[in-house]
Amino acid sequence: MTEDGSLDDPVAADVFPHDSAALTAWLTTLVRNREYGTLADLRRAKEPTNAHIRAGWYGGDKHREIFEKVAFLFAIYHQGRPVPSYGYGSLGAAARRIGDGTGRGPDNPGAQRLLDRVVASRRIPWRHLQHAITRLRACDQAPPSWAQLTEDLIRWNDRKARVAYQWSVEFHTPATRSRAAQSKQTTRKDATT
Repeated sequence: MTEDGSLDDPVAADVFPHDSAALTAWLTTLVRNREYGTLADLRRAKEPTNAHIRAGWYGGDKHREIFEKVAFLFAIYHQGRPVPSYGYGSLGAAARRIGDGTGRGPDNPGAQRLLDRVVASRRIPWRHLQHAITRLRACDQAPPSWAQLTEDLIRWNDRKARVAYQWSVEFHTPATRSRAAQSKQTTRKDATT
């Protein structure tokens, strides 16, 4: 114990630890089983429903609100979708997929402004996160990994984790080209010389 009476290990202090993978499994099961009523309940952000409370169970005592709101984002993305998406990568990597024919990610001014608003916030930017998820859905692009998003939001204010910075880095990281594309370009250069 510390001098102020709190436990040394903050995870041990959480009587019911969180489980973001279990939340994702439950949410994807709702889509697979076509439990549209429960998913609709999760999309009701103004008033907590039984579905929100159930999502909060996976967050334990300390992270209930984050788990409820990630479940809301999941339900927004999956509205009308018959197949669940576990997503992949961080929100920064997912934001690289936002865009249209004029460009995606850093090449799309709308995606750039959206990510700038997300990472500039000191508190978790729920409204901007909802906008990012909605844009990914509209662009028919995969969402971020729901489990990773949950873990990132748990660590949002952890200065060592630097979640917002990592999202920015992943958003601006240049796309890697495949070896086949690189060798094809090398072949073209050799042919012109």
